[in-house]
Amino acid sequence: MSRDSGEREPLLGNQPRKRAGSNYTGEEGGLSSSALPPSHERETGEEESIMGFTVVVKRAAKKQINACCSKENLKTKLPITKWLPNYSLQALQCDLIAGLTVGLTVIPQGLAYAKIADLPPQYGLYSAFMGCFVYCFLGTAKDITLGPTAIMSLMTATFATSPIEEDATYAIVLCLITGCVQLLLGLLNLGILVNFISYPVINAFTSAAAITIGFGQVKGILGLTHIPRDFPEMVYETCKKIPETKIWDLVMGLVCLALLYVLKKLRTINWNDDLDGPGPNRCVRFCRYLIWLIGTASNAIVVISASGVAAILISQGKNNTLSITGHLKPGLPDFKPPDFSYTKDNITITASTIFSDIGAGFGIVPLLGLVELIAIGKAFARQNHYKIYPSQELIAIGFANIISCFVGSYPVTGSFSRTAVNSQSGVKTPASGIFTGVLIVLALFTLTPLFYYIPKSALSAVIIFSVIQMVDVMVVKKLWKTNKIDLIPLFITFLSCLGVGMEYGILIGIGVSMIILLYPSARPKIKVEPGGVKVVKLDQGLLFPAVEYLQECVLEANEADGKNNSVVLDCSHVSALDYTAIQGITELIVDFKSREAKLVFAGFPKNVLKHLQVADIPELTVSSTVQEGCKLLQEELTPEFPGVQHIKVEYNSRL
Repeated sequence: MSRDSGEREPLLGNQPRKRAGSNYTGEEGGLSSSALPPSHERETGEEESIMGFTVVVKRAAKKQINACCSKENLKTKLPITKWLPNYSLQALQCDLIAGLTVGLTVIPQGLAYAKIADLPPQYGLYSAFMGCFVYCFLGTAKDITLGPTAIMSLMTATFATSPIEEDATYAIVLCLITGCVQLLLGLLNLGILVNFISYPVINAFTSAAAITIGFGQVKGILGLTHIPRDFPEMVYETCKKIPETKIWDLVMGLVCLALLYVLKKLRTINWNDDLDGPGPNRCVRFCRYLIWLIGTASNAIVVISASGVAAILISQGKNNTLSITGHLKPGLPDFKPPDFSYTKDNITITASTIFSDIGAGFGIVPLLGLVELIAIGKAFARQNHYKIYPSQELIAIGFANIISCFVGSYPVTGSFSRTAVNSQSGVKTPASGIFTGVLIVLALFTLTPLFYYIPKSALSAVIIFSVIQMVDVMVVKKLWKTNKIDLIPLFITFLSCLGVGMEYGILIGIGVSMIILLYPSARPKIKVEPGGVKVVKLDQGLLFPAVEYLQECVLEANEADGKNNSVVLDCSHVSALDYTAIQGITELIVDFKSREAKLVFAGFPKNVLKHLQVADIPELTVSSTVQEGCKLLQEELTPEFPGVQHIKVEYNSRL
């Protein structure tokens, strides 16, 4: 090959590549200055380009508007229009039974979960009905039922506890902002964000939350007061105050736990019917259904029974025997927007104070609500053979939280236990939520005076029995068998949630999980093939986390064996480059030039070569294959590079 001024032209595959400062006029190169059109022609061309761009934008906008206003999009955004035209009387009967059954479950749970949120009990019911109505119109899963949950209640207590006792201003504002964030994510199709929270992190957070909530209700079983909310202090103070235990509360709590355990077993009885036989008659089926219904409504049965005992004791003049719920505000709350300021007992809360106090809760609570909803929806959709749409689910829960805040609700999401009850009750459509909501509204109007007699220990028993099932111990064994590295985020998230708080624990867990995910990108596997010309093989893409590490490995290959080695960098697996990577390549070329050695980049895919051409890196040498790069370097090894000897290159085809 010929040389110009004693220097070889760098190669791009088999074609000469543009030199810095040259007027390259190849197929993919730019135009030389002599080839440019006159200035008035360029201006005319620019005007035509602007007009053409405007036309393209108008067409795209028109197409988007037509798509948004189409009948198909309406059905997607308003799922009720898909199933309502085919709604049958049989579906109505199934939805009625399922809705009332879920209502019997959610009433005692709502009262109990409000305790976790540090709110008066009626706010648990305020949070339980509006979401059911909204989801009926916008939800895509027939099984899901929205309302207060243990984790949302705990998050509300963590981020939205008002300095004024029994004030719900913070919680209602959090509900509004949570709904707005979730609605925005849904409209932008950002449901994919949940994919960045790994299963071990979610599992550890759920288990830690269950333990925190469950142990937090031990005080209700023992009849203790003034127990801190943070887990370490909670454990210490609860153990310290055990001598102050109220016997009647302890007995009531333990009896309620035992009854809950027995009644729950009724729901899962396996009757072992002969599959080939005629099956049970109608009377037997009715009795079995009645037994199942008793097991399903176990929370309501236990709470009602405990309330009856408390009412009898109070009628006999033993008012201080049991700790009871006390008076609740009857009826529905006023339908009004949240108050962003509040004044009571010479304490004034402004909007800026509320927003600064809630802080990170505006991001964490919507994300956790989304995770709960999508996880539950996917599980039951897979079980019952239908499909849900995550972005539409986000829109549904966003609207549900926004509208619910007008009736005094704190943030809501899908409940696993109530969704399971809904599914097992034979629900056919989301219309079951209407019957659940109506039952809760009726309870607020008619049963509120009776809620006065509910023992706190009974509500604590309901909470403990509900959340204890959320603790998943077997996941440790599963991860140990499948992927031990996942145990790291699992244990770190679990211990962080218990040690420093749920809000920080979930963030720490996500951070650790992301580090584990990104570590291979920062430390890719790099193989160095020995020889006079070192071949360095990169096993994956080259992006900014890996640039410095790659530079170190390539320079080590250059200095290997105490020699100044030329290097071929195999880039056949590099599918993308970012600006940092291009800067790193430029720095490597400069380093090799200062060492009087050669560096060839081999095997770049075509799409990456286009980025390199645009970057216009000076003295970049590229070959189409590793073998061609090795041959090129063999020809380049001349006496003008005193640190390099002329060596026969043996190419390893396995690379």
